Amino acid sequence: MLVKIEERNKEEILVVNSREIAEDFERVHKDVVNSIEKLIVGVGENSYTYFIESKYQNDQNKQWYKEYLLTRDGFSLLVMGFTGQKALEWKLKYIEAFNEMEKELKRLYKERQQWEIERQKGILIRHILTDTIKMKIADSPNKRFAYPNYTRMIYKAIFGRTADDLRADFGVKPKESIRDYLTAEQLKEVESLEMLVSSLINVGMGYEEIKNFISEKYTGLARLVG
Repeated sequence: MLVKIEERNKEEILVVNSREIAEDFERVHKDVVNSIEKLIVGVGENSYTYFIESKYQNDQNKQWYKEYLLTRDGFSLLVMGFTGQKALEWKLKYIEAFNEMEKELKRLYKERQQWEIERQKGILIRHILTDTIKMKIADSPNKRFAYPNYTRMIYKAIFGRTADDLRADFGVKPKESIRDYLTAEQLKEVESLEMLVSSLINVGMGYEEIKNFISEKYTGLARLVG
């Protein structure tokens, strides 16, 4: 892959690897590194926005060596002086790769924003469900199990899997929530069913009635995990 997404300081950026540049433009990597370091001196204190020092392990001798990750602007600065037909062809390939990966990064940002929205909505809806349970279900030793029981019911209806199965599928760690591993679309499905359960509790339906109702209504629900 010519261009990849790298996480730096909890932010994703697009970068290319100095070793791949050296190979693609038929240059010695050491010379490419030297050229980058001259540019770093010229750019000054803001050079980190262009060039990120990194290292790689040689497969043969297992030694670690210096390399650089270049942002789009860093790549442009470096290859500006590369000439020839083949160099031009590779420049065009990298520009196309940057453009494609930029689209992917925007898609990821949009998906993450939607996930955050659904996650916050989910918190409010869970409060509605727990409050409904407190107010509408008669006190009993088993009342404290009502919310987790309904949650398990909901997961089973949507995903066709038990909560324990989902934890295993996603590799959910202790004290983590399954919902942190769901997509925005999956969260939306869970929220929709939680609101339905709250409504059914409000009209006086018991657990078994609700379970049967959901089982009948959601038998054909598309499975979102797989």
